[in-house]
Amino acid sequence: MVTYHDAHILDVVGPLEVLTGAKLFLPQGTVPYDVHVVAQAAGPVRTTSGLTIEADQSFAEAAEDARPIDTLIVAGGHGTAQAIEDRELLDFVAAAAGRADRVVSICTGAMILAELGLLDGRRATTHWWWCPILTKRYPRVSIEPDAIFVRDGNIWTSAGVTAGMDLALALLEEDWGHDIALEVARYNVMYMMRPGGQAQFSASLLAQKANDGKIAETLAHILDHVGEDLTVTSLAARACMSERSFARKFKEEMGVTPAHYVEMARLQAARVALEQSTTPVDAIALRSGFGNAERMRRAFQRHLGVSATDYRDRFRLTARGPEALPT
Repeated sequence: MVTYHDAHILDVVGPLEVLTGAKLFLPQGTVPYDVHVVAQAAGPVRTTSGLTIEADQSFAEAAEDARPIDTLIVAGGHGTAQAIEDRELLDFVAAAAGRADRVVSICTGAMILAELGLLDGRRATTHWWWCPILTKRYPRVSIEPDAIFVRDGNIWTSAGVTAGMDLALALLEEDWGHDIALEVARYNVMYMMRPGGQAQFSASLLAQKANDGKIAETLAHILDHVGEDLTVTSLAARACMSERSFARKFKEEMGVTPAHYVEMARLQAARVALEQSTTPVDAIALRSGFGNAERMRRAFQRHLGVSATDYRDRFRLTARGPEALPT
């Protein structure tokens, strides 16, 4: 596991907890993975949270370690911008990737792989916020902005933060089989395969990107009034703009059409209602602005790959208390 100052702590410990957690379900004494955390120097490494992680080896020490590398994982985080200018880190990752069976990036760790050319001509993903940056800076990489994780040959890349745990679960399944991976997923209260992609989380987060005051106000209105009339005509009138100007400015600011964003906002509102209440699906569809359950079902299938009813059932299964965990 490659880390550096101001890496995101969950990018490091999240995947490692999933991978090493397999020991709970393997024969006593079995060590599923021999984990080594490497950094500029052995010892404490500060993360974005202010907490520190203890690196086992420096890059120099790890480079001299002759043992084979099964899986090389590169963490992401706010420190990635500095990491891609760290020649020692880049040299180590390049050399280690050349002798690793699998190369994995978590979140913005994909920027490091891309900087080395390891993603050229490949499909990849990263945190949704950074996808446009990765696309612009590394045009030879085929970015899949809505994927939770992407595997292209022996290179795996994940979306932001907790998506690294989803990717680790897939690695675990490949190494130790479906049953072990399922037990680890249940123990960590995770989906074995999370429905949908990054888009399911981004309605409120995406609203933070707006720089234009009128667009920002419109986004806030959409999020607070998902059940109301949110056509381009009504939204443009609210923003005191022509429909054409509003639609063009909205797309420039947000990267999606007004209609697409409205559906994202309504989907987000419906998800929260399904997760946190016993309100009938028909009523949730009406309150969320879908009009009827069938229209909401199609939206859930399109964005999340499951029906609204199945989504509620899956969430409840995952959100159970201690009875959901192995004894």
